[in-house]
Amino acid sequence: MAAVKEVLRRPLGHFTERSLAGLALVLGAGVGFGILLVLVRSQWGPLYDVDHGIAAWLNAQVSPHGPLVTVLNAITDLGGLAVIGWLVSVGVVGLLIRKQGRLAVYLLVTGAGALILDPTLKALVDRLRPEVEVPIGSYSGESFPSGHALGSMVAYGALLLVFLPAMRPRWRKAAIAVTATIVFLIGLTRVALGVHFVSDVLGAWLLGAAWLGVTAYAFRLWRLERGRPAVPLGEGLEPEAAHDVAPAPDEEKLIPHARAGVAELIIGWVLILGLLYGFGSYVSYHAQGTFFATLDTAVPNWFDTHRTPGRDDFSYWWSKVGDTHAILLISLVFCPIVLAVWRRWRPVLFVALTMFGELSLFLASAAAVDRPRPPIENLDGPMPTSSFPSGHIAATLCLWTAIAIIVFPRTDRWWRWVFVALAVIMPVGVAVSRMYRGMHHPTDFMGAILLTACWIGLLYWVLRPNADVAEGNRPAIESEDVDTLDDELVKAGRVD
Repeated sequence: MAAVKEVLRRPLGHFTERSLAGLALVLGAGVGFGILLVLVRSQWGPLYDVDHGIAAWLNAQVSPHGPLVTVLNAITDLGGLAVIGWLVSVGVVGLLIRKQGRLAVYLLVTGAGALILDPTLKALVDRLRPEVEVPIGSYSGESFPSGHALGSMVAYGALLLVFLPAMRPRWRKAAIAVTATIVFLIGLTRVALGVHFVSDVLGAWLLGAAWLGVTAYAFRLWRLERGRPAVPLGEGLEPEAAHDVAPAPDEEKLIPHARAGVAELIIGWVLILGLLYGFGSYVSYHAQGTFFATLDTAVPNWFDTHRTPGRDDFSYWWSKVGDTHAILLISLVFCPIVLAVWRRWRPVLFVALTMFGELSLFLASAAAVDRPRPPIENLDGPMPTSSFPSGHIAATLCLWTAIAIIVFPRTDRWWRWVFVALAVIMPVGVAVSRMYRGMHHPTDFMGAILLTACWIGLLYWVLRPNADVAEGNRPAIESEDVDTLDDELVKAGRVD
């Protein structure tokens, strides 16, 4: 019995030893935040002078430089709710797919805590934002603490702790340094843009560090209760889950015959651009009296005579399905799911190159052809690009076709046909909406089809995105398990 007690004491002793320094840091961060909170609430004179002095000085230095402001806004967006929410959501879904429910719960709880603490403390302190001479940053709500600084500290820190085991030991210090740099730069931009005081950012960092420490400490207690040894946080929260939290194994040949493949893609891109330019120039300037000219005249005029307020609204929202934000959002959701389920980078590369090629071919051919919009009222107003080919239609076609190509051969479930249907319904709906709104001719739609068929065909031939299926790669979720996936997701949050 004494031997058993000694065995049980060892993990507890190791845990206590390893936790003393961490607990001291957590308590220090909490005490520091409390002191700063009191000073801000009491409007302590020296802190007030420092905060307002730095805000005014930085505004004078930054506001005259437009490119610098653009860079600062781009960096500060990394701490915004949209980016943070996407990162945490993708992380949670990926962990649930990999059956790492405890880590998923940790991310959810840690992120939810930050979402609760930020507005609560802002309402409690009720501090006004800086008043600078030249406003250059957008904001809403109270000032203390900085939501961007708090959110980035908690979210990036939690993600680092969860996925650190997937990294090789020699890369972990670099990952920690990169994460710390991102968090620091986000906080710096909030002050530089004149939307927060220095004390707002410092308070957010202290609060974020304290909350992150508390949740990490609770997770380590959870491990101890399950009989797992305490490990330094430098190894991550769950070292045993290294294989499951790794996005995908290294692939020796991401592109088959890399040099030849790259050359084929470049040459193919140029040839496709030439084909688009030739067809676009013909239907735009040399097709008078042909079927194409009749079609490009009759269809826009027919839509123009059948417009109603209800159809205008419907076409507006359906048209949005093909805009940049929607396409990017769908891509950023689909690609991480592919990694989580099939553990391969090549399908992700296929989707990424599909969208990059579509965008570059669209911009280049639109600039070269320079086709005017249909001679009817353009409901979306003046556009920065020309009519041929349609960027909305081409982007929708490329994205949903690429998704169908990836999903269809990887499962035998009935729902694979849903993606085939979406590859038809989504672009057709966008095409009808764009033509209804007077933004494109029917031959612009044809140009989008030509772009999609040629570029995706070339990429499929060069990349072979589904080669791993032929080699026997199985998904993290087997096809017979799909019917019980919802139950597994529910149970994952209740793992002891």
